[in-house]
Amino acid sequence: MTKHYNKKELKETRRLLRKNQTYTEKIVWMYLRNRQMDGYKFRRQYSVDNFVIDFYCPKLKLAIEIDGSIHNEPDQKEYDFKRQEHLETFGINFLRLTNEEIDGNPNKAFEKIESKIKELDPTSSKNPK
Repeated sequence: MTKHYNKKELKETRRLLRKNQTYTEKIVWMYLRNRQMDGYKFRRQYSVDNFVIDFYCPKLKLAIEIDGSIHNEPDQKEYDFKRQEHLETFGINFLRLTNEEIDGNPNKAFEKIESKIKELDPTSSKNPK
């Protein structure tokens, strides 16, 4: 069986990305770490095949990507689309947030995350009873 998750070859890359987080990644990580999000475990800089995902919840198969302005460039948009399409073949769901969303109104960005969790797990305790 081929290993697709957290390959050894990408370990140093993942470590460097965690060490050099962007400001917005730090904000989101403060919100997701230590199972603060309805008890779900999120990991930073998690790799699937040869791609590194900003934040990933294995139980929900939820990837959260933080997109800076570079992601507006046509070549980068095409790359992101193909990358996401490939990762979705593993059953991974994506939520993309921009730096502007997080900087402008972090609470609204976090509500988007909570909403995506409710969508993927209707039994989530954040759901109204």
